[in-house]
Amino acid sequence: MINLIILSCNDISFSFGINKILDNASFSIKNTDKVGIVGVNGAGKTTLFKIITSVYTAESGEIYTAKNLKLGYLEQDSGLNLNNTLLEEVLEVYSHFISMEARINQLEEFISTEKNEDALNSYMKEYSRLSEDFSRLGGFEYNSRAKGILKGLGFSEDEFHLEVDKLSGGQKTRLSLSKLLLKEPDLLLLDEPTNHLDINAIEWLEGFLKEYKKSVMVISHDRFFLDKITDKTLEIENCRVKLYNGNYSTYIKQKSADREVQQKHYEQQQKEISKMEAFIQQQKKWGRDKRVIAAESRQKALDKMEKIDRPESLPDKIKINFKSNIPSGNDVLFVENISKEFPEKPLFNNLTFNLKKGEKLFILGPNGCGKTTLLKILTENLKQTGGSFRYGHNVEMNYYDQEQESLNLDNTLVDEIWNANPNLSETEIRNALAMFLFKGEDVFKQISTLSGGEKSRISLIKIMLSGSNLLILDEPTNHLDINSRETLERSLVEFEDTLIVVSHDRYFINKLATRIIYLDNTSSNINYKGNYQDFLSYRDKINTFEQKKEDTDENLSSAKLQHLASKEEKSRKRRLEKLVLNTEEEISIVENRLNEINTQMQSEEIITDHVKLMDFQKEHDELNQKLEKLYETWEAALAES
Repeated sequence: MINLIILSCNDISFSFGINKILDNASFSIKNTDKVGIVGVNGAGKTTLFKIITSVYTAESGEIYTAKNLKLGYLEQDSGLNLNNTLLEEVLEVYSHFISMEARINQLEEFISTEKNEDALNSYMKEYSRLSEDFSRLGGFEYNSRAKGILKGLGFSEDEFHLEVDKLSGGQKTRLSLSKLLLKEPDLLLLDEPTNHLDINAIEWLEGFLKEYKKSVMVISHDRFFLDKITDKTLEIENCRVKLYNGNYSTYIKQKSADREVQQKHYEQQQKEISKMEAFIQQQKKWGRDKRVIAAESRQKALDKMEKIDRPESLPDKIKINFKSNIPSGNDVLFVENISKEFPEKPLFNNLTFNLKKGEKLFILGPNGCGKTTLLKILTENLKQTGGSFRYGHNVEMNYYDQEQESLNLDNTLVDEIWNANPNLSETEIRNALAMFLFKGEDVFKQISTLSGGEKSRISLIKIMLSGSNLLILDEPTNHLDINSRETLERSLVEFEDTLIVVSHDRYFINKLATRIIYLDNTSSNINYKGNYQDFLSYRDKINTFEQKKEDTDENLSSAKLQHLASKEEKSRKRRLEKLVLNTEEEISIVENRLNEINTQMQSEEIITDHVKLMDFQKEHDELNQKLEKLYETWEAALAES
């Protein structure tokens, strides 16, 4: 396919009042590009979409779109007919096929009863033409295509006949996304499409977008998702945009390298400018004609020099430091045969597990399987149907509720934090708020006026200050931008106590999980000790076994599952043992080289050779950094084994 520019933005500027959002933003999108749009909350990502779709008008600049370009933009609940069923609503996308089908059926009836030969020939010609068009355009597949996308985005066949009016907000968003994907626009604009999707639906959407033959621009804080589907990254930062080649991980590396080069060039030029200015001042002091002429010549050269800008400051990041006031005992939680069901809706059954200090447990599973319900039971906000649980010695628990129901909307930010921590001074409260980017007069805002991301940060402050040794977190990364997610990840990695987390953020899960419980609305819940990548391999093996069971009509016994789990655990330990041995060998090689360098750097020949000494020093520093990482890997592998 020939790559053609379908969207070009040239010097776009936009403000809300006195707040500049975009300043001379320029970029182009080609017809097969898959572009991820990144930036902190409030950077202008959604604003850019609304400018492209003419919801907002830019103050200056031009937007070019290819002739007859079909734009598709997901707006929540846009254009849904509340009286339709779910299936009827998506099939409205194919109204042209439905009309053609109705006419074909009508023509079949006319042909079977018509006696007039001329009229019959006319009906036959129209029938032949319509039938050929219907087949060529995909009319025979439209029904299955619509149902396939609904299932992919997490709807079951039992839900196809629900009225749209009865759907939740998240279901309506998924329904709108289904309709948009079925329309297949030339340029698909998606704003946080993974919100309201479980991991299975996100994985399905990834596959769909990777195979999508047209262009996609997607705003997302889901780094795993961006890495899977995008080949370009558009960064919005400090009101400016920059388009990078590559997915999110490639963009992060390239941005860091670019800043390092720019900083180096800036510093070199500043040194050169300082030298030139010192020379000019010195020549002027001597006051002789030749000296003055030399000074003026150097000043002209300085004035003509194209100045390199210092790299712009990066957006502020939140600061989090989770520490417990007292250590818990080694046994943190005992859960035995916990079950929960609502009228006509069983969730999980006979769930049993024990949790040790320092474990980071993630609860996974499809939407509706009871993940949040389980957290509410463990935090005593809901009663289980059966079974029991108890906490161990000195366990102090704190709960992050994704709905933020614990926040008092009438409180100011200061009062909300102070009420939960009356022993702290106003200075300490304001310092804590400043760590989460609430500064100055912002601290006197009412909770009710905050955005979803700001409310999330207030809840995280309360948890940080609680000093609890068991944190139970329900979707803690929702509403947080990528910078804040990365900060939260680092702080939870360093947290030495225990976590129970529900999350759909696979990047986040991958960084933290040491154990995974997978709920699937049956009594065969998976309790897997290990990280997320190993769990995926284990789950795939189970799915393979289950597929074989369906194909051969054999039952996969519990003993076989246990055997499979045992094999996987042995395999995991072998991998870890190999990693420990390989890392030890690398450590030995690096340490030997460091000893060689130390010896050589003491020799008279090297001490007097400035260039060689600098080379050795650079290698010495790089090897020390490598050695530090090797020891981290070695310690982590030993701990897991």
